[in-house]
Amino acid sequence: MRHNFLSANILIVTLVGTFAIAQTVRPPAVPLVTHDPYFSIWSMTGDLNASPTRHWTGKAQRLTGLLRIDGNVFRWMGDSPRGIAALPQTGLTVTPTRTVYQFAGQGVSLEVDFLSPLLPSDPDVMSRPVTYINMTVQSKDAAAHSVQLLFAADASLAVDSGTQEVVWSRSRLKAMTVLRASDFEQPLLQKSGDDLRIDWGYLLLAVPDQASASASTQSSDEVDSQFAEGKALSFDNMDMPRRADRRTVLASMFDLGQVSNTASSRHVLLAYDDIFSIEYLNQWMRPYWRRNGMTMGQLLEKAEQEYSSLNQRARQFDEELVADLHRVGGDAYAEVAELAFRQTIAAHKLVASVDGHPMLFPKENFSNGCISTVDVIYPSSPFFLLFNPELLKAQLEPLMKYTETGRWRFPFAPHDLGTYPKADGQVYGGGERTIENQMPVEESGNMLLMFAALAKIEGNADYANRYWPQMKQWAEFLQKEGMDPGNQLSTDDFAGHLAHNANLSIKAILALGGYSVLADMTGRKSEATTYRRLAQDMANRWVQMAQDGDHYRLAFDQTGTWSQKYNLVWDRILGLNLFPAKVAQTEIRFYEAHMNRFGLPLDNRRDYTKLDWEVWTATLSGHREEFNTFIAPLQSFINESPSRVPLTDWYSTADGKQSGFQARSVVGGVYIPLLANPDLWKKWSSKAQVAAEH
Repeated sequence: MRHNFLSANILIVTLVGTFAIAQTVRPPAVPLVTHDPYFSIWSMTGDLNASPTRHWTGKAQRLTGLLRIDGNVFRWMGDSPRGIAALPQTGLTVTPTRTVYQFAGQGVSLEVDFLSPLLPSDPDVMSRPVTYINMTVQSKDAAAHSVQLLFAADASLAVDSGTQEVVWSRSRLKAMTVLRASDFEQPLLQKSGDDLRIDWGYLLLAVPDQASASASTQSSDEVDSQFAEGKALSFDNMDMPRRADRRTVLASMFDLGQVSNTASSRHVLLAYDDIFSIEYLNQWMRPYWRRNGMTMGQLLEKAEQEYSSLNQRARQFDEELVADLHRVGGDAYAEVAELAFRQTIAAHKLVASVDGHPMLFPKENFSNGCISTVDVIYPSSPFFLLFNPELLKAQLEPLMKYTETGRWRFPFAPHDLGTYPKADGQVYGGGERTIENQMPVEESGNMLLMFAALAKIEGNADYANRYWPQMKQWAEFLQKEGMDPGNQLSTDDFAGHLAHNANLSIKAILALGGYSVLADMTGRKSEATTYRRLAQDMANRWVQMAQDGDHYRLAFDQTGTWSQKYNLVWDRILGLNLFPAKVAQTEIRFYEAHMNRFGLPLDNRRDYTKLDWEVWTATLSGHREEFNTFIAPLQSFINESPSRVPLTDWYSTADGKQSGFQARSVVGGVYIPLLANPDLWKKWSSKAQVAAEH
């Protein structure tokens, strides 16, 4: 393992089962509160108290943590107040569902645990917009210390910009006080775009009734001053509305009294109630957790009642998953996959359709803000195929219903459903009007491959059969256009148009092979035979057309070129066996000779790459040693990249700098090695089925 400790020379070792998991202290950005594209807060420095916490877009959304030890005040989260010293950070651990920081000073240790129990097998829990922040203090020098804790959330979390005005209130629920802040105007679902924060709904800080707990809404200066002086927080008495940039905070304080070597813990719940989440074909959709009429008050009470059990469930989930990640790919792979877990889910919003069924909408973060982009769903699909195939269906369902409206009149699959959070129809390229700048082969191949993967893990093609006219239409299109694609965009559209794209051709061929499997599983035996022969013939032709000595070409008509053939991974996962084994073996050997410090370039044209595709390419190898050769540079990238942003999937393999994109769901694609292990795929996907039955 390679480590680069920028802020502290610390190695965290967590025992998980029989595995000792070594983890560096320096992800490019650390997930704190991760639920959906609007409620997604990160620390973008190594130390939690070295900078303000930020929304995934980089806009400051301040969470503040202070600790008072024997009258001396320290910061443990955030960079303000500036005059207060930072409590030394001594450790950081990131697991799939939680982030844990350790601090120490003045004879006292502090551990802060951010838990977002995003359990994919339990969509009810996964959809809850609630993060638990648990703070544990303990004496480390055998002496008793007087200790007080402060946690505060800035009201700016409820607005897009600082010029908008906020209002606030407080209420009582069963055994807790709830502070609430919101945009004064409440422009519900009015804006759509990429670099936006939410400006409707309600930010909530729920403070359970714990010993010596108090809560108040005040200006940040007042709260900081009162806490530093050891005074109780004064009651909410400011005039409102008030501009968000004037720093109103929802604050909670805990007086722990004399803390000894017996640990003392307190926790709060940070939540967001968006009321309505998505506009789909001009209908407003409620978040999934609301589908049966639950109110936010009821949700907070339930979340508090279940804190202990969810904490344990999440811990068990993490331990089992991390052990399997190590088993499949070793330390480096586990580190990449752990960091990708919460980011994958947090780039989505799970809502309920009018009949209560789940619909899962991804946002194309910092690429163009599109919603339900097919070539974003495709790379993230391994995550959902692994943990809960019903959630992949929940992503596909809005698209399939859209194709049935008649508005989508092309013979190929659509690219998107609009611009987040408005899923009212395709906006990319020519939209619903022309084929200009569309991705016809790309999206049609993506859809058929995902339907085929669903059929494989479920053991039936019932879902595909519901939409057979579309399946057939897309297969017929790929039969005509997929072997040697014309000049068009692929999912790697940042690289521009390309004709005769060999990797895109692989996608079309395997999609047709997948269609033959779907036809066979739905009793269409003759059609299955025809398309299987077609796909096999195309694969044989591909080998001849793409051959270029010791590798295969980027484009059929361009000698001396090469590219990652990451789409080929489905030949193995779906058991199609259309391409000779020598194709993957040849490519792997060639790639090994073209690695850079931080990974394998996407193709010969530039040194940038895509994180998700690198893992897909690594999975082409059937040998652990070769797999490690591709994954080790990704671990170096995560720990050494100068771009301190939520995990980017598009970066330079030469210097590790971000080329574009961040916080996208496509990093869920790094879970594809687990699909290549049939036993693990079955094991994890069956957990969702068992949960649904109970």
